[in-house]
Parts: sequence; structure tokens; C-alpha cells
Amino acid sequence: MENKRTLTTEQLEDAKRLKALYESKKKTLGVTQYMIAEELGISQGAVGHYLNGRNPLNLNVAAVFANILQVSISDFSPSIAAEAERLSKVSNVSYAGELKPRKKYPVISWVSAGAWCEAIEPYTLKEIDEWLESDAHIEGEGFWLKVQGDSMTSSVGPSIPEGMNILVDTGKEAKNGSLVIAKLTDANEATFKKLVIDGGSRYLKPLNPQYPLIQVNGNCKIVGVVVQAMMWL
Repeated sequence: MENKRTLTTEQLEDAKRLKALYESKKKTLGVTQYMIAEELGISQGAVGHYLNGRNPLNLNVAAVFANILQVSISDFSPSIAAEAERLSKVSNVSYAGELKPRKKYPVISWVSAGAWCEAIEPYTLKEIDEWLESDAHIEGEGFWLKVQGDSMTSSVGPSIPEGMNILVDTGKEAKNGSLVIAKLTDANEATFKKLVIDGGSRYLKPLNPQYPLIQVNGNCKIVGVVVQAMMWL
């Protein structure tokens, strides 16, 4: 039987730093060893071997860990980060720095979205089962919603059909023409509409002309502005 290669002190330190990052970020990011295993195409046990210093990290594995944990490779393995830079210098592709990870945002319910306007915690991390990535610039807090109904479906111009995921930025200023998530005082859930400002009056306008225009007269609070929409096929 072939003897298992002993890791160097440097490799063990890399694993130690990586495991510390994983433990500190897994709850906040909703990351599990199973998710990492799926991304790498290996078993969950093999992921544990990397974290516990039983198998040495390599550039490909380090890049996946860095992306999922939203850190730089140099945060846990300066030597592998240096290797990536050296490799780029001997190729015909210039090194542009380490890949910046896409940030993950929670997918929440429409009731939770409406609670952003109230003096309560809209959700807890324990309630979040799904997180989606985005490289959009978010000015405040961000979260995803899954579109319900056909009020924002249109045969002409922009159309955001049922089932599409939309990313909401709670810190972005809502302007005339913005697609917004709003909370009406007489509703438990948030609603998704286009903000129209005309002559000092404000309206929530569905993209679907079959739905009525809603005039805003102090009966509505804007939760956030939709900055991205996508659909999984």
C-alpha cells in the first residue's frame, strides 16, 4: 500500500487558515461542505480532508474555496496565490489579479420583504434555505425575491414574468421609472411595481396594462429598488 504523503508545515498552515475562514463564514454565507463538494466535483469527505490538512491544497481547489467563501486565495495560502501570479507571467495572458468572488444574497419571502419597513427583524439566517450570487453593486442591504403573478408581465417593453428572481437593493434611491418593491399599509406582503412620478404625484404602475395603477398618498413605503433580474431554465 502506498504511504500517504505528509504535508509540509506551510501546507498545514494553509489548511488551518482555510478552515478558520470556513468556520467563521459558513453561517453568514449559508455555505456547507456539501456545496463545496458539488462545486469541486468531489466527495464531502474529500472537502473535509482539505480543511483538516490531510490533503494538500492546489490552485484549482484554492480558487473554488476562495470564490465560495468570498475571500482571496492569499488570505489562506500566500504560496498558492504567488503560484497563480507566476503562472500568468509565463503565459500569453496577463495577470489581472485574483478573481473577485460574487456576493451571495438570501432569497426571502414577500412577507419578509414587507417587514423591512417595520421595526422588526425581517428574517433570521436560520430561515434562509436559498442564496443566489450576484456581482451587482449594492448600496444597502440586498435580497432576492421570486416574482409571483403576472402583474409585471408585458408583451411590449420590459417584462418580468412569474418565476423570475429579482435582486433588491434597500439602499438605492427610488426615482421615476425605477422598478421598486413597496409595502402598502393595508397589505401584509410587499408588492413589485414600477414607480411613476408625475407632476408631484407618485404611482405604482404594473407593467401589465390589465392591472390598475395605484396612487401613493402616504399609504406606501419603498422597501428597495430592483437592480437585477434572472431566471433559471
